[in-house]
Amino acid sequence: MRGVGDRARGGCGVRAPGWAAGALSGRFRAARGGGGGHGSAGDRAGGGGGGMKAEFWHTRWHENRIGFHQAEINRFLRRHIDALGPKGPVFVPLCGKSRDMSWLFEQGREVIGIEISPLAVEAFYREQKIPVDRVGRGEFLEYQATGVTILLGDYFRLTAELLGPVAAVYDRAALIAMPPATRRAYAEHMARLLAPGTPVLLIAPFSLKDPQSGPPFAVSSSEIQEIFADHFTVEVLECERKTAEEDPRLAEQGLAWREEGVYRLCRRAGREA
Repeated sequence: MRGVGDRARGGCGVRAPGWAAGALSGRFRAARGGGGGHGSAGDRAGGGGGGMKAEFWHTRWHENRIGFHQAEINRFLRRHIDALGPKGPVFVPLCGKSRDMSWLFEQGREVIGIEISPLAVEAFYREQKIPVDRVGRGEFLEYQATGVTILLGDYFRLTAELLGPVAAVYDRAALIAMPPATRRAYAEHMARLLAPGTPVLLIAPFSLKDPQSGPPFAVSSSEIQEIFADHFTVEVLECERKTAEEDPRLAEQGLAWREEGVYRLCRRAGREA
């Protein structure tokens, strides 16, 4: 395991200056105001800006084509949970039915996710055997449960008021679900949701596959620097490289190698999105 990326190849070698301290603390508000929501054509990856439509994700979940779902707790989250800063609510965008949310709660973290597929949300609470209440919040449906609350709706229609204060963000599956043309909008909307000093633990793979091939998409370190630079500092925490010889699944995908980049972002102060 080593940092092997370089600027020419767009791997994990780019490193930003140290990030600002001061992550927020506090507890997730059980009652939040209304507002926001997803329209009838809810655009999960673009908010109307040309990304993949909600129907794409509804179909994937309906047909159980969810290869992006990880059955195990993410190993990078286990290694870098301290990057989330002091304990407090963790926001998980495009959360699916990720078991990482339950694991975060087991570590003493309250979690709030957002997801557009009702099948994914229902599956999470059913598989984790967590009792849940359903409450309308504007055009969102909020699934309220001890430790893990999920908003059913469009990420791009979520407001800071509806989300409430969070201490950190964990993104393993959201950015890499975004087509290239939509990623800057994703980053800018994230900036609107967060207070200055809020850390983000971001995990993103990179390989030399077709940049339009996905989701999940490959996102390089240099692109992460570019799309987040206006509102966040970016630090590379780890870069893990595997070859097709080490992981036969890469060969099945026609890849000679793949890198997994782990980043710690921090919302800059004084930069309005």
